[in-house]
Amino acid sequence: MKAAAIIVAAGRGERAGGPLPKQYAPIGGKPALRWSIEAFAAHPAFEAIVLVIDPAHEAHFRAAAAGLDCQIVPGGAVRSASVQAGLEALRSSAPDLVFIHDAARPGLDANMLDALIRALGSHHGAAPALRVADALKRADGQFVHEDVSRDGLVRVQTPQAFRYAAIREAFQALTPEAQVDDDVAVARAAGYAIALVPGAASLAKITYPEDFALVERLISPATLIPLVGHGIDAHQFTEGDFVTLCGVRIAHSQALLGHSDADAGWHALTDAILGAIGEGDIGDHFPPTDPKWRGADSEQFLRHALHLMEQAGGRLAHCDITIVCERPRVKPHREAMRSRTAEVTGLALARVNVKATTTEEMGFTGRREGILATATATVLVPG
Repeated sequence: MKAAAIIVAAGRGERAGGPLPKQYAPIGGKPALRWSIEAFAAHPAFEAIVLVIDPAHEAHFRAAAAGLDCQIVPGGAVRSASVQAGLEALRSSAPDLVFIHDAARPGLDANMLDALIRALGSHHGAAPALRVADALKRADGQFVHEDVSRDGLVRVQTPQAFRYAAIREAFQALTPEAQVDDDVAVARAAGYAIALVPGAASLAKITYPEDFALVERLISPATLIPLVGHGIDAHQFTEGDFVTLCGVRIAHSQALLGHSDADAGWHALTDAILGAIGEGDIGDHFPPTDPKWRGADSEQFLRHALHLMEQAGGRLAHCDITIVCERPRVKPHREAMRSRTAEVTGLALARVNVKATTTEEMGFTGRREGILATATATVLVPG
């Protein structure tokens, strides 16, 4: 029987944080969704792979799936609409079987595909499931108010596999107001019995920032090597009424002079990331002689460095920024600076440090002629 795969990748993945939607973020040295595409492509039963994506992410997809043979279709406003778009894209080829998979579950392997294919030999649908091991409680706010029995409860994963004609018919019967948790629910609403096969811990879904490290350990046993980069930047004062440090505007009696917004903190961090991955310095990528970058927001520079890091298979693990100046006072703004840096880099707040010091009125910072910033960045890359 010929099979096809639909990989649903149209979500924005905002809960996972980071500069990229989670399905395009690196896991074990390659974009998350590429793991699943490669798993389907390597299996002899699969003759077509359809990726359902947000058209706004097409550039990310092209980079992530370079060299792989797959079809893309635009996704819908909700997951069920995206799945329907994928099913319609397969209508002309009408495979016998279709596997519907979340792009944020990179731990797919041939053993799981084989198990699901076997189950479809005698059932209309099948899905991997794990038994619930933890005690279950129903809570009202922060307090437990009811115990829930674990008997008969399972955690259902993807890919969820079906006979193509059956699941397409089930989705066609779905009413616009219907609320479904997954494709199994759609099939069951149409009266189909769904078999379960043993799930796998490696099929864990990436939802929150802390999930990246967990999933990476599960699917990529390769040792991660820490690379540490260092950056330094300085700008002199000029006329003005505010400075920008780590993306935060701070009222001051002077401004910082620079070709861009002169954010010394983020310039230093950008150089630290570039240094860790061997990509030169900020001036190589954004020459101060180029009028294109006049007055530019330094967030562009930082995101560019993060993008190069991810293309190299790296993941930012930690950063530490030091601001050296007599004035303005940095401490009242430090938490805002940490938060903005965490937001842009996708790091947990605990892995972003911002601190300030003075030079005891020595040197150009001591004479209040400008501001100096230094930064270190730790990037993890596969060994």
